[in-house]
Amino acid sequence: MEIQLKRPIVTFDIESTGLNVSKDRIIEIAILKVHPDGKEETFESLVNPKTEISREIEELTGISNEDVKGQPEFAEIATNVLQFIDGCDLVGYNFHKLDIPLLAEEFLRVGIDFNIEERKLIDVQNIFHKMEQRTLAAAYLFYCKKELENAHSAMADTKATWNVLNAQLNHYSDLQKDVDFLADFSKNSNNKYADFSGRLVRNEKNEIVYNFGKHKGKTVAEVNKTEPGYYGWFIGESTDFPNYTKNVLRKEMERLKAIPVKSEAPKRTPKPKEEDTMSIEEKLNALKNKFSK
Repeated sequence: MEIQLKRPIVTFDIESTGLNVSKDRIIEIAILKVHPDGKEETFESLVNPKTEISREIEELTGISNEDVKGQPEFAEIATNVLQFIDGCDLVGYNFHKLDIPLLAEEFLRVGIDFNIEERKLIDVQNIFHKMEQRTLAAAYLFYCKKELENAHSAMADTKATWNVLNAQLNHYSDLQKDVDFLADFSKNSNNKYADFSGRLVRNEKNEIVYNFGKHKGKTVAEVNKTEPGYYGWFIGESTDFPNYTKNVLRKEMERLKAIPVKSEAPKRTPKPKEEDTMSIEEKLNALKNKFSK
């Protein structure tokens, strides 16, 4: 094992009914868990999506409607999956766009808030593209000198991804064998996304900012002052933003509401001039004295 681990790390891959994070469902999940001492554990399961698997997806993954018939729904394995990856950093191949957000959506549908804030994410594809520019099958052939068999089988892709990462660390002497470095190096951009879809990002002050549409570049706090109804529209049922994205926005609004409102300092009453406090008689006497000099 090339990578240096301070805590367990999991490589995982998901097959699904499609690419729409909000609407599609997981049909297979495979996870490889590696401990700092090198010990390996695996978890894999077909998942009944309770929706039709198209012919295109069946041809791509080899998973049919008949295969998932009688298999557990995600709600039945959610707790096991969560416990299996608890306290682990994550490794995947191009998993920021589909695998992580789709897994987060499935968790949210069963009432589990999947928090990745404390996890390091290593994207093997981004390392590969920065170093060689290719696909998982090509990466496997290039680094491991083997043909990838059973491509688009979740466990085959999972194990290939893990093997590619370790081969990359062995191949490139300038790649540090450290999770923090690899997580940072494998980022696709310098943008600090607040959600998986990139609809919300964080600015240099760590404030959440809208990253699309008419309010792009504005903080949630700014928009809430000028157009408070925008938040309600965003999280409403009529929009198809991922539940994870809506959840991030809800938490930001809760954080903003918890900030004490600064009370304005009381305005100071100007001190009255001396002549303003004089009686009419005193003012007349003052005028007489002035012109009698």
